[in-house]
Amino acid sequence: CQSMFCAIPCPLKIWDETARDKQLLFLPLIGAEIGVLWFAIAKLCMVLNIPHFLTAFILAVYPFVISGYIHLDGFMDVTDAVKSYRNLEKRREILKDSHVGAFAVIGCIILFIGQFAVFASMKLTNAAALVFIPIVSRCCSSLVLNTFKKISESQYVGVAKSKGQIVVLTAQLLLILVLSFIVCGKKAIAVLAVIAGYAMALSKAYKSLEGINGDVAGYALTISE
Repeated sequence: CQSMFCAIPCPLKIWDETARDKQLLFLPLIGAEIGVLWFAIAKLCMVLNIPHFLTAFILAVYPFVISGYIHLDGFMDVTDAVKSYRNLEKRREILKDSHVGAFAVIGCIILFIGQFAVFASMKLTNAAALVFIPIVSRCCSSLVLNTFKKISESQYVGVAKSKGQIVVLTAQLLLILVLSFIVCGKKAIAVLAVIAGYAMALSKAYKSLEGINGDVAGYALTISE
């Protein structure tokens, strides 16, 4: 999970295909690692008195860089497919196409401008929610990949639904929500907004593609964050 979903080097790169079904269970822990570092970078920028717009740029691109662009890649693939408004077969064909289309480029430009605008408008003293946002978005991804109908070509199509994992992931999500309100107070509304954003993005992509795969999960995760 560390080597696949995070750009921070993994000391042990051992792949066991029989453990694939357990990988999603640890995705929120990768989110915790990413979130803590995101918050630490924000505080470091404040301590070093780095210019506000440069700080906004660093914080805006960080979640894409730290994840090795894997979720951004899914965002681009799904944007191309959904915005094509073709028939289902063609949309799924576009989803698998490695070429970058105009809709993906336009979507990325809007995403980057929006991300930068958020951080350019934010006070760094209110950055504690950054710890929780990547955990919640990854809890959502793990849950939907465990529960929703999968696209036939998905790498997760052979992963059986696990009631145990669903219970653990749901408990993790609820715990993080409670902790976020304890730590951030009313500013934890940002963490709830992640869930709302994920649900809306997932609804659109799921309805358009009639299923979910890693790209769809990455699309919803990127928009929610």
